[in-house]
Amino acid sequence: MDEGHEVVVVDDLSTGTLANLRPATRFEQIPLESEQALGLIKTYRPEAIFHFAAQIDVRISSLKPVHDAQQNIINSLRLLECGLHHGLTYFAFASSGGAIYGEPIAGPQAEDHPERPLSPYGVAKLSIDNYLAALRHHPGLPSCSMRFSNVYGPRQNNRGEAGVVSLLISRALAGLPLKINGSGQQTRDFIYVKDLARAGSLLLAQRPEGVLNFGTGVETSIARLAGLLGDQFCPAPEIRYSPAIPGEQLRSVLNFSKAKRVLGWAPTMMIEEGIPATVRWFAQAAKSPAPPPEPARVS
Repeated sequence: MDEGHEVVVVDDLSTGTLANLRPATRFEQIPLESEQALGLIKTYRPEAIFHFAAQIDVRISSLKPVHDAQQNIINSLRLLECGLHHGLTYFAFASSGGAIYGEPIAGPQAEDHPERPLSPYGVAKLSIDNYLAALRHHPGLPSCSMRFSNVYGPRQNNRGEAGVVSLLISRALAGLPLKINGSGQQTRDFIYVKDLARAGSLLLAQRPEGVLNFGTGVETSIARLAGLLGDQFCPAPEIRYSPAIPGEQLRSVLNFSKAKRVLGWAPTMMIEEGIPATVRWFAQAAKSPAPPPEPARVS
């Protein structure tokens, strides 16, 4: 919006909140599987679609793979097919780094790392990546699969299948112990949300095609994450360890050198700075929970 683009947001608010949108944002609360969602594409004929809507719970994907496929594969294809018939010129897809590559053979994992998804969720993300590759070939739709690492930062959901950062911060603010599953030595690559937003802006400006990783190239253990977070509180919250989650991926870290070469993108906020900034936001939000004015809804 700052760059002058006309933006329409479509979401069913199953996990999102209107408080995350600017008051001037045009918004429609519509499930993506509905005909109304496709009707918006026919009406607005968007030049570009950023497809970030998904069923994100890995456990649900394993328990209900048909439901997961409907949400993450079929709904994505419906958007693509409708867009192709109504002037779409670019499609950016929120794919997944860790869920597609699986346990690293070597790290950080680059785009040519073997693709070994360990969950139906990862399979669904890889399926859309492959569909986009085919559609780039024919009928020639430019697209990019954004394979990003674990995103965290202000406005992150702290309910349900939320990110570990927001869950730990919420527990700390509530005066509860920080809960770590397993040994805490499992690692993730944490990318700050504003760095990812900047990547999306660059995509829209430059229209690269193919698969691009977005991460920091740095592994951080969950135990160290809890320590960094605890340092923001006085007294520091207690850390409690629970049994490991069966089948949990042990390591994940992404090589972003291709995004740097193609887009000129690199992360600017490492976790040592990102955690304090995120804690400050959550603490302020807890003090002033009043929602902002509701965004304008598309008629």
